[in-house]
Amino acid sequence: MTDYITTIGLEVHVQLKTHSKMFCSCAVEYGAEPNTNVCPVCMGMPGALPVMNEEALKLTALAGLMLGCEIGPVCKFDRKNYFYPDMPKNYQISQYDMPLCLGGTVPLHDLAYPKDAQKSIGTPNKNMRLVRIHLEEDVAKSFHMETATGIDYNRAGTPLMEIVGEPDISTPEEAFAYLTVLQQVMIYGGISDADMEKGQLRCDVNVSVRPVGTDKYGTKIEIKNLNSISGVRRALIFEIPRQVEILRNGGTLQQETRRWDDVRGETTLMRIKESAHDYRYFPDPDLLPVKTAEIVEAARLRKPELPWEKRTRFVSDFGVSDYDASVLANDLALASYFETAARGAKKPKNVANWIINDLLSAMSAASVSISDCPIAPSSLDELVNLIDAGSINSKQGKEVFAEMFSTGKSAAVIVEEKGLKQESDTGAIEAFVDEVIAANPGPVADFKTGKASALNFLKGQVMKLSKGKANPALAGEILEKKLV
Repeated sequence: MTDYITTIGLEVHVQLKTHSKMFCSCAVEYGAEPNTNVCPVCMGMPGALPVMNEEALKLTALAGLMLGCEIGPVCKFDRKNYFYPDMPKNYQISQYDMPLCLGGTVPLHDLAYPKDAQKSIGTPNKNMRLVRIHLEEDVAKSFHMETATGIDYNRAGTPLMEIVGEPDISTPEEAFAYLTVLQQVMIYGGISDADMEKGQLRCDVNVSVRPVGTDKYGTKIEIKNLNSISGVRRALIFEIPRQVEILRNGGTLQQETRRWDDVRGETTLMRIKESAHDYRYFPDPDLLPVKTAEIVEAARLRKPELPWEKRTRFVSDFGVSDYDASVLANDLALASYFETAARGAKKPKNVANWIINDLLSAMSAASVSISDCPIAPSSLDELVNLIDAGSINSKQGKEVFAEMFSTGKSAAVIVEEKGLKQESDTGAIEAFVDEVIAANPGPVADFKTGKASALNFLKGQVMKLSKGKANPALAGEILEKKLV
């Protein structure tokens, strides 16, 4: 499809991590009994007045600072008028012409892309531009049953941040990476848990195609019902060729909204958009404009180290590779685990290797997250230091690691229980070496005539004689000295 250009724009809604709703004191609680966290304000009762949630403003400002947005001196709230059962007031309090944040970028990096696409990234380190980030209240949740629809108003009024991107995305893989980085930033900042399965991060996709050489964008088609980042990618992988095929066959596309069916792996028509909605925005008369200076300053004090800053620091402070740093910083909890383990390590790079090569594999096999990992960071540090000090060898380290993961015991305890500690006493190892040399005159002669492989055989005999407890490096040194 190199003869067609794809243009993708995403509108991402993020539920903020607050205790109460945007304009009332009702609790924000996922999984509560339907219609239990409601009050006259969020149910739109006559005479009920909204009161602004300051924490929601601070979290939105924090998101803006983390993504390089410009935050204006004043923002205001508007009424977005429409009539639908999920909006009890028949309008939504949102922001129109004076949002909290304008501009900004989402920087993509290699590990944000799907694993199968990381070696074929078209434009590495691409920065995706943002249009704006504004704050509004969420709507209720509809449950469509066979003969009726039920509505849970618990979600109505929850603080909701909308991140509107420029149409800079050109592939399904870039859309995947964009959402991955946004989700990562939200979690790093404590702005949201950003769990798509819980509706804390939701995405509407706008996609169009046009022939190469055409400047005017193609017909925009919206895709809804996307509940995972991989689902967004799959929907685009289906939808883009569908649009191209219609145009190649001489057909035309109409502006419409389509639903993604993840089971069938296809988009289906939801509704045709004949014209843009006129929401008749006007300033909410019950809410004063907000001067943002104090809110921005409070958010600035909470601004954490950004994921891409953490990657750079891991390389400089701990001597890990760029790849290692990207893997470790990709998840905030994993990054914290690594830092805690690496602080006391003589060789932090070795700690990184054990986490990436062994710990992540063990957690994946056991279906546990880093927060539930049975090996504490200090215990992993202890294991790595035992190996680096020559107290146990790498093969024994694997055995100890497996026992640590299954029992939660420390490395030192397991080494003691299993009698695995390596013998590093020079005198004891010399005795083993002398016995091996006396018992193997042939290999000794081979080594003295230049056959280097004979040394490995002799070292193996020392390890066998010591029942695996001799320090192999020390055994090799003593053998060489005695044979030269």
